[in-house]
Amino acid sequence: MKNYAYLFVLSLLFTQVSCAQKIKALGKELPISIPTVPAAKPQLSNEEVISGLKEALQLGIEKAVNKSSLVDGFLGNPQIRLPFPPDAIKVKEKALQLGLNTEVEKFETTLNRAAEEAVKEALPIFKDAILQLSVQDGFKILNGGQGAATNFLKQQTQTALYNAFLPKVKAATSKVGLTAYWNPLITKYNTAAKLTGGQQLNPDLDAYITQRAIEGLFVLVAQEEDQIRANPAARITDLLAKVFGSL
Repeated sequence: MKNYAYLFVLSLLFTQVSCAQKIKALGKELPISIPTVPAAKPQLSNEEVISGLKEALQLGIEKAVNKSSLVDGFLGNPQIRLPFPPDAIKVKEKALQLGLNTEVEKFETTLNRAAEEAVKEALPIFKDAILQLSVQDGFKILNGGQGAATNFLKQQTQTALYNAFLPKVKAATSKVGLTAYWNPLITKYNTAAKLTGGQQLNPDLDAYITQRAIEGLFVLVAQEEDQIRANPAARITDLLAKVFGSL
């Protein structure tokens, strides 16, 4: 009887050893993969969001104004360059037919020079708008995607920018003698239109330049904002890296 018991114990021991060897072999053949847990995004306070957005907007508006207010800031940038007024495109066509190519070129140059002068007025207006950024606006703008902060600025500053730009544009158009190029063009066109029974034109150039200058400036602001959102290298401070790295 003792022999049977002894054999039974040995059998159990061999069985356990065999199972252990098989498990060990399986472990070599089938490595266990440990799932990786994604790093948690930084938690942001309301104050950090507001401060980060203000910092991003401040950076964006300064770069946009500095770029556009340089000589050729508008004229040399196809994205924001002011073309001949669309409402008066027939004037341009007629002027070219009359051989006034140089006058047309000078005229378009002066449009852009006036815009380059006007945008110098933008910084204090933008800064005032940035100060008004509320906690309620913060997360909405941060999570609003490309252009969200720029759209906020548009809503807050359109009227103030127009009122500030217009006198600057008028001074600039007078300074560079814009009417000296415009009046001959519009006069010749209106004379021909009168003879042919066509509609005479008298577009408000100062309003056209002012509006296009504002639109061009916001194109650049949006580009700067989108760069910060998309490119970690553009987040040049720890706060920008934390706030926009949370997206």
